[in-house]
Amino acid sequence: MASVSQACQQRDLSINNDGTVPTQPERAFLIPYLVMLIIEGIPVLYLELAIGQRMRLGCVGVWNQVHPLVGGLGLASAVTSFMIAIYYNAIIMWCFFYLFNSFQSPLPWSTCPTYTTEDNETLVVPECDISGPTSYFWYRNALDISSGIDESGGIKLKMLGCHIFAWIVIYLCICKGIKSSGKVVYITATFPYVVLTIFFIRGITLEGSLDGLKHMFTPKMEQLLDLQCWLDAAAQIFFSFGLAFGGLIAFSSYNPMHNNVRKDTLMVGMTNWFTAIYACAVIFAVIGFKATVMYKHCLDHNIGILQDLCLDSDLVDTICQGHNSSATITHEVFKTKFMEQIPMMQNLTGPDQTLRSCSLEDDLNKGVEGTGLAFIIFTQAINEFGPSAPFWSVVFFLMLLSLGLGSEFGTIEGVTTSLYDLEIFPWMKKKWLVSGILSILCFTIGLLFVLGSGSYWVALFDTFAGSFPLILIALGECFAVGWVFGVNRFSNEIQYMIGSKPGIYWRLCWKFIAPATILSLLLGSIVTKFSKPITYKAYNKETGLMDEIPYPWYASVVCAVLVLCSILWLPGIALARKTGLLHYDHAKVLAADLHRTTDSTTKFLGSQLSSRSDDLDSGRDSEDNDVLPAEVRELERVVEFTLDDKLAIPTKNASNGESHV
Repeated sequence: MASVSQACQQRDLSINNDGTVPTQPERAFLIPYLVMLIIEGIPVLYLELAIGQRMRLGCVGVWNQVHPLVGGLGLASAVTSFMIAIYYNAIIMWCFFYLFNSFQSPLPWSTCPTYTTEDNETLVVPECDISGPTSYFWYRNALDISSGIDESGGIKLKMLGCHIFAWIVIYLCICKGIKSSGKVVYITATFPYVVLTIFFIRGITLEGSLDGLKHMFTPKMEQLLDLQCWLDAAAQIFFSFGLAFGGLIAFSSYNPMHNNVRKDTLMVGMTNWFTAIYACAVIFAVIGFKATVMYKHCLDHNIGILQDLCLDSDLVDTICQGHNSSATITHEVFKTKFMEQIPMMQNLTGPDQTLRSCSLEDDLNKGVEGTGLAFIIFTQAINEFGPSAPFWSVVFFLMLLSLGLGSEFGTIEGVTTSLYDLEIFPWMKKKWLVSGILSILCFTIGLLFVLGSGSYWVALFDTFAGSFPLILIALGECFAVGWVFGVNRFSNEIQYMIGSKPGIYWRLCWKFIAPATILSLLLGSIVTKFSKPITYKAYNKETGLMDEIPYPWYASVVCAVLVLCSILWLPGIALARKTGLLHYDHAKVLAADLHRTTDSTTKFLGSQLSSRSDDLDSGRDSEDNDVLPAEVRELERVVEFTLDDKLAIPTKNASNGESHV
């Protein structure tokens, strides 16, 4: 499970990533999400789990063995995962900050700060009065945000402390590789369901929760014609499953060879769909409660102004319809008798008495995405829980932390496993050392996010480092399996593992449907992103709102670097190998297959290898099974290579020792 909030949000960041700016919720989102889950998410998930389990390698080794010319896919995944791991910790850092501040009563974001005038009058800070206490605390206290990305605002020491603490926790959980992070995932994967259930039980008991659930399950069907809704659903699939990150391939490489990968895929896919609906129900129940509170506050505000008007005896029989100042004007009376007269009454009030347009529907539609969901909307709802608000705040942010840490482990595993398989230096087999160097490097770059402009940089990284590269990598994976390796050969390898071939649905998805869907997603994303100037949302201290402004030139350069540093590996490796600048040693692969002398056990060289005896490893890098005794080995059939394979095998000139392709 990737992100609770992502499953019912539109785009940008969330806790699996956790969030940036609020927009309106897409009530038609679950329908496109289900469609994309069937034709894109589950088929690509099956592909990654199967190929990792069969080849026993990380993403770098996997695609090198499918074909040397698509070897850049693995490096692109590793670099993309590295980039995402850098900014993902900023979200974990923010969660730790809120968790630490939750051990207070009342919560520090429950009320606006005040100041005393020269006349000894206590007033609310105007900026907080405009934006609200939870929004003010997020932007001015937690982030201490600057006015734009070009204004650094200096290092925020409180965030620096949380940044250091977060990376220490992450390192302690990943220092031993899958042995340590795998155990922690038992907690990070199950605890959110416990918290979701607690919040669901609490949420449905709140006033207005049914209005929120009704709002969720009453989609605006016209939104199904909006391209952005489908793009959001498809992009959400990548993050909720972790597709193209490399982590799925890395984790599945530790599975037993004959593990039923198809059953795992269907189980994960259905669990993901259930989680999306369940999480949305919890969120909309709480949002329904929050919207009801806001709606009633709006009605109370208008009723107070109306009662002041009714002090004028001349208005009692006209505007006030027989109600005087002592009469009780209930919410129902106001809605039935006075709601439509608001424009008329506004002409009779003073400049300091502004009647508001109250609408429960509008309040339900207000921003529920990203940080707007996790750090503003949900914290505002928690404020309404009364004396128990600190407890609910602690539980909520523990849940977000478990989601964030679980996703971070999977992302980093995609990087570390790739480094292990590259075997550039002998010390790279020391997992604690590789994890330490990786954590220090990510921490150093991540110092950018503890600046006053840090949240702007997080949004930039999320938009460009974690979108286009993932889409291109997934498209390349489908092309590599469906057209380069071939779905029939791939089906034979799956048959070797689980005893039966994939059906026609899977083969059609791998070769045609999923690539076409991902290609459409890519083209649609390019059109929506670059059809207008690239902008970001900056906080306006005067209005308490987010203003959309263009990126400065150097930020645009960073955007280009974030995308190109990942996707250039795809054509780069292919070109280097095609021109002979880089070779891939098939001899080492064959030696590993026949003699099992390397850490990575069974290799994946085509359906010809499926006749081998059952793999006795319980998982990849098993210390007890690195070298099997001779009596359990069987003679292999001669491996037959295709023409492309033969052309890709380097041969040595005996006279000068040079390699040629």
